[in-house]
Amino acid sequence: MNELKCPKCGNVFKVDEADYGYIVNQVKNHEFEAEVCKRLAEINERTKTEQALANARKEQSFQTKLAEIEKRLNEKDAEIQRLKGEKENALSLQKAEMNTAIANLKQTMEGMETQKRNEMAIALAQKEETINKLKHEISQNDNKLKLALMEQRINAEKEAQEKEHQIVKLQSEIEQEKSRAQLNQADLKKQFDNELRLKQEQIDYYRDLKTKMSTKMVGETLEQHCSIEYERYLRPMLPNAFFGKDNDASDGTKGDFVFRDSGDGTEYLSIMFEMKNEMDTTATKHKNDDFLKKLDEDRKKKGCEYAVLVSLLEADNELYNNGIVNKSHIYPKMYVIRPQFFVTFITLLVQASKQALEYKKQLVLAQQKEVDVTNFEAKIEDFRLKFVRHYELYSNKFKDAIKHIDDTIIKLQKVRDELISSENNLRLATQDTEALTIRKLTYNNPTMKAKFDEARKANDIEEIKDIEGLDE
Repeated sequence: MNELKCPKCGNVFKVDEADYGYIVNQVKNHEFEAEVCKRLAEINERTKTEQALANARKEQSFQTKLAEIEKRLNEKDAEIQRLKGEKENALSLQKAEMNTAIANLKQTMEGMETQKRNEMAIALAQKEETINKLKHEISQNDNKLKLALMEQRINAEKEAQEKEHQIVKLQSEIEQEKSRAQLNQADLKKQFDNELRLKQEQIDYYRDLKTKMSTKMVGETLEQHCSIEYERYLRPMLPNAFFGKDNDASDGTKGDFVFRDSGDGTEYLSIMFEMKNEMDTTATKHKNDDFLKKLDEDRKKKGCEYAVLVSLLEADNELYNNGIVNKSHIYPKMYVIRPQFFVTFITLLVQASKQALEYKKQLVLAQQKEVDVTNFEAKIEDFRLKFVRHYELYSNKFKDAIKHIDDTIIKLQKVRDELISSENNLRLATQDTEALTIRKLTYNNPTMKAKFDEARKANDIEEIKDIEGLDE
């Protein structure tokens, strides 16, 4: 038996070996738990200190990066404001240039020749001013482009001078053509009067002849008449032209005659002819408009520019008897004529088409001379569009970078919150560890209590044996 003295009351108690061993173990366990708690407190304090230092470092690094980002943002804002200012200045300059150009154009309305020269001067001044501005912008990036712009400006000035000389030359040619046209008109009028008298005699002759022919013979006689007139008057004038029967009926229909003429390998005139005539004694009288639809279809199928109906129908209609009748309001480029106007009408169309062909050639030459200026303007416009597109791409990427920075800040804030939350979880785990004892583990658990008691008794027995062995 062992005696234990109470430190408070001084009483002495006797306890058996099992209770004495239990008390000794309890004291040892209490000291062990105290030591563990102390060590855990030191580890926890060290962990908190290290975590506070890490958080301080992260906060300092975050503040540094945030300051750098704010600095970059301020620089980008300043760059944007500078670009906006330059763009607004450029727009104001362009508006001022447009106002100046409008005022100059109003002043140049006094005379045709003065107007053209002033317009060319204003255009050259505007181009030179635009070139100077572009040269100023491009000189900061590319010296080669500056040289190219200078060459383009010199070429533009040369071409403008050539264009002015060409305009003067064209004006003189136009005046000459007008005088020639007036002389030709007088000659044609005289020739027309003579032909009109001859045709009237022929009309009287054919009217008398129609009473002696069948219906088929009447139509064939009109075609024969037109063919003879062409060979007599137009063949010597147009030796390379084609005039013949339309024998291609592959599409179901065909006209009577086709006329085609070309110059320098380019077809400038093509006409589809239809000849219509009938006996005066025919019971059912046809009208000219009855044949226009078919004639227009034949013209389109054969690829002709004009369609002409040579008709003796409606003999009493003064509209057709007085000259050439234009039916273009019904079908495009459609005309109705009497046989006596056959040669005259072809001659007029040939002369008009040849003049138009000559003007087209001159227009093509003038357009070819303006190609370089047009290409230069196109290049300038292309450069402007590319600059605007690159600026938009830069702006979009800058906005995306700002967005990514904001997202990164949000993610860092979430990481910070999670670290704080993990610290709270570690603190709770430490508290749970400090509160854990053998008594709590075995409370309301007799099985585990019995196991611990058995282990405790076995430990005490081994200690006793060790002590006895030492005594021996």
